[in-house]
Amino acid sequence: MKRICVLMGGTSNERDVSITSGENVAKALASLGRKYEVLPVRLDADNLDALPAGVDACYIALHGGWGENGGVQAALDARGIPYTGPGAAASHICMDKIATKKALAAAGVPVAAWSVATSATTPAPPCGYPCVVKAPRDGSSVGVYLVKNEADFAHAVAEARRIDREKFGGDGEALVEEYISGREATVGIVGRNALPAVEISAPGGWYGFDAKYNSDETRYTFPDDPFVPEMQRIALAAFDAAECRGVARVDFRVAPDGRMCVLELNTSPGMTGHSLVPKAAAKAGMDFAALCDAILQAATHD
Repeated sequence: MKRICVLMGGTSNERDVSITSGENVAKALASLGRKYEVLPVRLDADNLDALPAGVDACYIALHGGWGENGGVQAALDARGIPYTGPGAAASHICMDKIATKKALAAAGVPVAAWSVATSATTPAPPCGYPCVVKAPRDGSSVGVYLVKNEADFAHAVAEARRIDREKFGGDGEALVEEYISGREATVGIVGRNALPAVEISAPGGWYGFDAKYNSDETRYTFPDDPFVPEMQRIALAAFDAAECRGVARVDFRVAPDGRMCVLELNTSPGMTGHSLVPKAAAKAGMDFAALCDAILQAATHD
């Protein structure tokens, strides 16, 4: 692979973050000297019309929407162009939080209690309040609400369903999930290697969009706790349950009693200054350019 296209931008709510990720990846790959001819490409539509001819492989730095739901993966499969990250089917599962819950539960991977709110029914939270309400097919904490009482529950469900309906059609659904107090952590997978776990301590205890991308107060540490090897094992089990390959990030909550639950998988992890997979890779002794290179070297297509 010599002529490499870095795909970024796209049409999702995460466009700006994707552009930052893509520019960082393009600079990192270009820093490897003559190993690659790097072609940064910003997509403005859900198609590959902007893709240059003669591309040997694509690094997918798209986040959310068509870039992460299997759309761009299927388009690249049709052209026979290798790309980074999981294939179309796995990407589709992981972008849909409801489908992810089903796949993980079927494989025995621990998940928080959950239910689905549709146009026909708005069930009470499975474990009372507080609970978490999520738009099930968006990313970067868009359409995610921490609900502390019954008065706010119907509004959060309506908003999550509205986001889902406007972006993906149908009547709209909302994922209603048990809120697990305690610690938040994530494990990156590169190849089939689990990176060091990263613990996240966000202002106010809520790791939302601002805490992820705008806050300098969010702290990231590397716990040296007995639960870490088990968390890495569970992360690989989740990676396999969703039939992922290449790279993914597996997000967890850890309850005070040590119970660990997988929240979701991200198949196109961020590559910004705040992103967690680069931080974990650095802890493991892999600099940013080496990480991008390793992810690219695993590129393939279906």
